[in-house]
Amino acid sequence: MELEAQISRLAELGLPLAPAISVDDLLYSLPRDLFEREPYEYLLSLLGAEVEREPWGRWFCDRAWSFDTECVHGPGAYVTIARNLCRIAGRPDAFTHLRDHVDFESGEAWLEYTIGGRRQRWTVEVCDDWADTLVVSYLMDDLEQQGRRFFQRDNGQSAHLYFLDEAAAHEVNKLLDGRRPLVPVLGR
Repeated sequence: MELEAQISRLAELGLPLAPAISVDDLLYSLPRDLFEREPYEYLLSLLGAEVEREPWGRWFCDRAWSFDTECVHGPGAYVTIARNLCRIAGRPDAFTHLRDHVDFESGEAWLEYTIGGRRQRWTVEVCDDWADTLVVSYLMDDLEQQGRRFFQRDNGQSAHLYFLDEAAAHEVNKLLDGRRPLVPVLGR
């Protein structure tokens, strides 16, 4: 299946390429035949990544993120996680007063923020450099609204996350034809 047709179909389902991102940006990362030999598989995986060439700091898709759960290297890690979840939920300013603390020596860590006038503070489990996925699911719960939620495709130590409604996720799974389907992220 032609790469451009895959891009078009995913855009219809709520996973468009970000503005100013082109097919050439995708082809800089992977060859066309790989995308077309296994339709949707590589494209869905790459949508959550940053473009691998200048200008830096651009995401392929604003509704996807490849979340490497082995990403906690100290203070600021949970703030970065929260900001990326806000980005893919289309709510970049949803969390205010966002801050975290991670101390590997004492094993103490926490995350706090305000959302909708409600203050949240979560104690974070410290487990080497692995993110506390329970706390991450709390962030997701706070961001889900209007029938849209977080879905994931497992990829070992990372998860490809997508922000969609149930119908779109179902349609994406039909396109995948049983290959590593999108599943809802379960929270509290």
